Amino acid sequence: MIFRLDERLLFPNPALAEDDGLLAIGGDLSTERLMLAYQNGIFPWYSEDEPILWFSPHERFVLYPDELKVSKSMQRVLKSGRFSITINKAFEAVIAACSKAPRPGQDGTWITADMQAAYITLNKKGYAHSVEVWENGELVGGLYGVQVNNVFCGESMFSKVSNASKTALIYLCKSGKYNLIDCQVHTPHLESMGARIVSRSEYTSVLESPSV
Repeated sequence: MIFRLDERLLFPNPALAEDDGLLAIGGDLSTERLMLAYQNGIFPWYSEDEPILWFSPHERFVLYPDELKVSKSMQRVLKSGRFSITINKAFEAVIAACSKAPRPGQDGTWITADMQAAYITLNKKGYAHSVEVWENGELVGGLYGVQVNNVFCGESMFSKVSNASKTALIYLCKSGKYNLIDCQVHTPHLESMGARIVSRSEYTSVLESPSV
């Protein structure tokens, strides 16, 4: 059963999501609703021509920072000093670049204009964060997501040059700020770096752990 949201600020129990994770439809992208969603393991994911769809997968693809795998070739890249990294210095540019990044098997983007505006507001209010990777003064990679307690709920990343997005993710893992990175969607690339599937209960237990 897929639930239809109204103006009330609430979500159904995430355990009631469909097999594909779809839980609810409708509502809005207000800061209050978005943060309530993330605090309960729910996130919006929809295309331009669709109503807002809310997902809560029964399993999560996550990366524990202490399980991060960095290849020898990537270690050399990091030591080379090729890239410089900043935090929250170009959030709008990062989310815009993510919206334009080609995705295998996807036509168009789910990072709509409304989504961009909503997450830019989250960033301004201190809930969403970006990691920017620069090369010779040019923004060449990065990622953004939402922080809930000690969990970074990753939304998207982009890379204009080889290894730029990997650099952003490694920096995030090594920052010491997070116990878990929620990667949402499985990719061989992330799996090679140590990401793995966990149950909803394991994910929720980490998500609900208070920040220290």
